[in-house]
Parts: sequence; C-alpha cells; structure tokens
Amino acid sequence: MSLHNRFTISVLILSILVFLMYCFFESRWIKITEIEINSADVPDSFSGTKIVFISDIHLGPYLSSRRLSGIVNRINEIKPEMIILGGDYVHYRSKYIAPVFSELGKLRADLGVYAVLGNHDHYADADLTKKVMVKYGINSIDNQSFWVRKGADSIKIGGVGDLQEDIQVPENTLNGLKKEDFAILVTHQPDYIENLNADLIDLTLSGHTHGGQITFFGWWAPILPSNFGQKYRYGLVSSGKMKSYISSGVGTVLVPFRFFCRPEIVIIKLEEKVL
Repeated sequence: MSLHNRFTISVLILSILVFLMYCFFESRWIKITEIEINSADVPDSFSGTKIVFISDIHLGPYLSSRRLSGIVNRINEIKPEMIILGGDYVHYRSKYIAPVFSELGKLRADLGVYAVLGNHDHYADADLTKKVMVKYGINSIDNQSFWVRKGADSIKIGGVGDLQEDIQVPENTLNGLKKEDFAILVTHQPDYIENLNADLIDLTLSGHTHGGQITFFGWWAPILPSNFGQKYRYGLVSSGKMKSYISSGVGTVLVPFRFFCRPEIVIIKLEEKVL
C-alpha cells in the first residue's frame, strides 16, 4: 500500500472516530428550549404559568439513573408550576420501570405532574408502569383528563393512549370543553394530531420521533417513525388555533448518538392573548 493510500485511510478512520465522538457527546448535551403559547383561551390566573415538558427518557444502557437524577434536579431548579411527561420512560426492559420512576417521583410542581405512556412502556409492561407511576405521585392521563385549578380559573389537561400499542379515547378530554376553555392534550406519537378537533384543543405535546436523532444538519432526518414525512419531526406546528410541539426527547434508541438534534427540556410559558 502506498504512503498516499495509508494517509487517506488514516484520515478517513480519524474522521469517523471524531464524528462518532461528537455524536456521543451531543446525545448528552441537553438544551433548554423555551416556547411561548399566546392564546385568548388562557385564563387570567394562568397567564405567565411555566410548564416543563420532557419525553423519551429511555432509561437503560444509554441513560443511567445517575444522569436522570441530574436532569430531574435541573428541572426542579426551573421551578415549573406544572410538569408533563410524554412517554417512553424505559429502554424495552421492565427492570428499568421502578428506577426511572423513583427518580421522576422527585419532580416538584405545585399544579402536578402528568404523564402518558409511549410504545416502549407497553413493550416493557404498561400495567406495571402505570402502577409505579401512581405510587410516585404522577398523574396518569392515558385516556384520562384533569381540570387543573389556579386561583379562580381552570385549564384542562388530558391525554390519549399510544397510537401503536393502545386505544385512544379523546372524548375523555373533549367532553365538557367549551371553545373558550384552554386545553392541553398529550399524545406520545405526533401522528395522532391528524385526528384531533383543532377547535377545542389549544396545545398538543408529543415526543416519539426524537427529532430524527440523526439528522442532516438539523434540516432533515433519514429515519423518522411517522407516516407524514418530516411534518411532525420536531418543533412547533400550527393547525388553526391549535399548536403542537414535538420534542426531540431526552434519551436515545438503537445507538447512543445524536447529530444536529440535541436532547431537550422544554419550558412552555402560557400567556393570555389580548384581542
């Protein structure tokens, strides 16, 4: 082999190693994403309310309890009034269910912590997941809803079961809603957004896609678990008055790598829109 060929191969191998090292580093480089939801439906008492949303933790070989503890502390330092969890808490195995919720049970929010299950939670053990979740004071909103009260006002938060592994009963959130009520609906898989009545829901929150996890410089993801192309890959999507936020998640699947798709903690600030 010529010196030139050896040099070329060495540069190629080094480039691949640097790329993989960066992808591993990025998978742990959690960012804070702040969005503001302005709506005339936000009642006076909830204007300025801070909500934290995280999804797709995948506790397991790629994300340890120790790392999750740091994430929980970081969220508590934000001092959110409400926390919403978007599903996929474990990496396939049921042995991770108790450890993940022993950490998530340390989350603190005056208006409560609410959660749906994702497809990975069904793969592991959905019944056990719900049982442990409730044990640690987290409100399950799979096909359920709650009116959350603050001051003299209330908003509604509900969820539906995972699109692949469960049934979806949105009526348990939609029933009793008026157009002027502010309502949040959580669906682990954003494809379900296509089925919703945008006149009654103000905000949907989803995960599942990981933002693509490995992207072409943040513009496009070659592998995406969605039937709608890149539409619900990541970020804020609007449909009429309804806004939908799809999170890139916290953890990873298949490989512990991300590229131009950092994991995130999402801070949502509600603001009353004056017409």
